[in-house]
Formats: sequence, C-alpha cells, structure tokens
Amino acid sequence: MKKSFVFAAALAASLSAGAVHAQDLPKTHLKVVGGLSNLTAYNDYEKPFWTKTIPELSKGQVTADVKGFNEMGLKGPELLRLMSQGVIEFGTATLSYFASDNPINEAIDLAGLAPDVQTARAVTNAFEPVYAKLYGEGNNVKLLGISTYPAQVLFCNAEIKGLADLKGKKVRTSSRTTAEFVEALGGTSVTMAFGEVVPALQNKVVDCAITGSLSGYSAKWYEVSTHLVALPINWNQQIHAVNQKAWDKLDPAVRTFLQASVKSLVDNIWDAAARQTQEGYDCNTGAAACPFPVKGKMLLVQPSEADHALLKKVTQEAVLPKWAARCSAQCVKDFNATIGKTLGVTASK
Repeated sequence: MKKSFVFAAALAASLSAGAVHAQDLPKTHLKVVGGLSNLTAYNDYEKPFWTKTIPELSKGQVTADVKGFNEMGLKGPELLRLMSQGVIEFGTATLSYFASDNPINEAIDLAGLAPDVQTARAVTNAFEPVYAKLYGEGNNVKLLGISTYPAQVLFCNAEIKGLADLKGKKVRTSSRTTAEFVEALGGTSVTMAFGEVVPALQNKVVDCAITGSLSGYSAKWYEVSTHLVALPINWNQQIHAVNQKAWDKLDPAVRTFLQASVKSLVDNIWDAAARQTQEGYDCNTGAAACPFPVKGKMLLVQPSEADHALLKKVTQEAVLPKWAARCSAQCVKDFNATIGKTLGVTASK
C-alpha cells in the first residue's frame, strides 16, 4: 500500500508540473501488452500502473487493459515488429530480444559495461535518444521510456572467489554479450531456458548461471547453488513504447498525461531494481535484512578491486570489439558519442 501511495504521489506531482488536469482528458481506453507476467516489474509496477494508478489520476477518464506478453502466447522477440505494424498499441519488451535483429539493441547492456545501477541508468539515459530515433524512423514506434530488471549476477554451485575463477567453468548465459564475456574469461557458455537451470545446476550440467539476483531467489536457485557473486554483469533493460499511429490518434492532453505518467513508472522501476538487487543478495544468503520469510544459505562473494579491474579489462578488450564488429559504423559512432563519453570508453570496428 505504501509503495502505491508513494508512486501515486510522485506521479501526481509530475502531472501537476505539466499542468495536465483530469477534467481536460477525454474518455480514452488503451490496450497494453506488458512484460513477463510472472516477474515483479510487471506484477508490482506495470499492472497496477495501468489498471489502478492511471484510472485514479485521470478520475476514470483514461483506462487500460493490460496483459503480460507471455499470457498472450507471445515469445518476446516479435513485440517490436507487432508494435511497428500496429497489431500491438502499447508494449513493453526486453531489448535483448531484438539483439539478433540489430546489434544496436545490445548497446546499453553490454556485459561489464555497468557494474552498478547508477552507471546503468546513466548509460541508458545517454543512449535513449538514439533508440528513440531508430524506432521512430525505422519502425513507426514511439519510445516512451526504458526501465530495467535487477542486476544480472552469477550463481554458482562450485567454489568461486572472483571472476577469474570462471576459467574452465560451464556457465549458463542468456545473451550473446554475456556469452562473449564468459568465454573471454576462459569459461564455456551454455544456452538454456530459465526453467532448465535448476536441474542443470543440481546435476552439474553447468557450474554457474547468470540471472537477476531476485529472479534467482524467486526460482529457488539458492537450493542448488552455493556462491553468489555480488557484481552486476548486466541489467536487462526493457523498452516501454507505442505504435506511432496509435499515439498520434490520441488527444494531445492524453499524450501529455501518458508521457509524464510513463516517466514516473520508469523512475519507479529503476528505484525498485536497485532495491531488489540488494534484496536478492540478502535473501539468497540468509541475511537478516531479507524481507521475505524463506532465506537461502548461499555465500555472498564480494568483488575485489582485482574483480572490478578484470571486469573493465574484459569489457574493453573483448566484449566491446566483438560487439562493434557486428554493429554498423553509425551504431559504433553513436555509441562513442553517448555511452563512450559518459564512461570514458571507446568502441572501434
């Protein structure tokens, strides 16, 4: 209840600043395809935002139906195409789903690029205008915002004292960039579905696996893992967008209302990602600060200065060059002009 109140208060303040009032809004009903329905980003933030917060703040003038894309039988990678075609009006999708279509979709979430949430947000903000232009010009899709999941970290069912210990280990990865990261450290990347990871860790098919710290807790990875490395490898950002023609048909006051509203939603999810990253660490390892009743008994491995240095080295010398080689010259130029300047790194083809 407290979470919803704080969110609504912040959003109301944001809307007041934009001078949008409920009485100015015409009756509008929206259809929204949200993120994965079994994750907290959807259940705690997206779903109540569309079904409760938006109707309340608009005094019932703006309402919405929302379902997670998986509830509609979709896989994820087709969401951008369906939004482009207008089959889906409003949609949420993880950027990594589109990486095989265009490597530019990996730009803000390259493995090792953002070892903390502040850096992840800075990188995302720096590159967001590039995505806005890309989706608008090429796909007829208006970008409304970019949020994130909690930090993606290493769960291992083997002793690990730091990143260097990944050498010789089999690691479940979920994207090309994390696979290249693991391989640069001397590990072997293994691709498998999220639901297959628990038996794979249990039976030593893999030694380690990468996922969100809280996602791993929710899936009870603490029952089949012994070590958790508290060093974010990547974040899994997701876009919130709308078909441009559907957007253009909305009343200008509704557009202003929704743009400000989604900004508040995105800010709220970023704040939650930082908090939930720590909750994942606490709950998998049984720390007293864990807010949930079930606690794991994993060992939390705190990264050393050597780990941070190795992370930076691998990203600069292996991850960035491999990504730049498969992205266009303009893509690399845009990266260097935005993320590169923000972080003081350079990608070169």
